[in-house]
Amino acid sequence: MGTVASKREFASFKEFYPYYLQEHKNKVCRRLHFFGSWVVLAILFTAIYQQQYSWLILCPVVGYGFAWVGHFFFEKNRPATFTHPFYSFIGDWVMFKDIIIRKVPF
Repeated sequence: MGTVASKREFASFKEFYPYYLQEHKNKVCRRLHFFGSWVVLAILFTAIYQQQYSWLILCPVVGYGFAWVGHFFFEKNRPATFTHPFYSFIGDWVMFKDIIIRKVPF
């Protein structure tokens, strides 16, 4: 599991993002990321609207839960979160946006 590149240091997110996309070639993995991101947004907005801020603890559980199922069972690799947590978090949302604008296939 994992690749040599996963241990590599990246100078910027711009340099990291192509690697991130390479680690998300499987469409089921991408779809699980996408669905998990939608659920995170739903939890976030509902928690704020309902003033139930304790629900926010579910955001990382749901978001990473869907993503990690995608990696471990479909992509068959280690999530970039383990080696590049900050860039990976940004990558999740950039890929989410790129799926919406059809820059990345769904």
